[in-house]
Amino acid sequence: MKDVVAIIFGLGLIINALLFVPQALTIWRSRSARGVSIVTFCGFGAMQLIGVIHGYYQEDWSLAIGMAVSFVACGSVTVLAIVFRDAALDGREA
Repeated sequence: MKDVVAIIFGLGLIINALLFVPQALTIWRSRSARGVSIVTFCGFGAMQLIGVIHGYYQEDWSLAIGMAVSFVACGSVTVLAIVFRDAALDGREA
């Protein structure tokens, strides 16, 4: 049963990371971060980074790797939101 829970947990972390992809694609395609809360995505990223560190110290590699992938996916949304928010503020929005 412990292995089943570990597999489900790992799949959950993959799904968690994939949930950020549509937002990143939307921002990239529209070249607009209108309606995206940068503070929220920074908060998500901070929690994921804490998850990576916790997984490392607990030697829970499923957690550490899963949260690292999520951190990268969330980070891409955060960076895109910052880039395209600044573009909109400067009047360069497409």
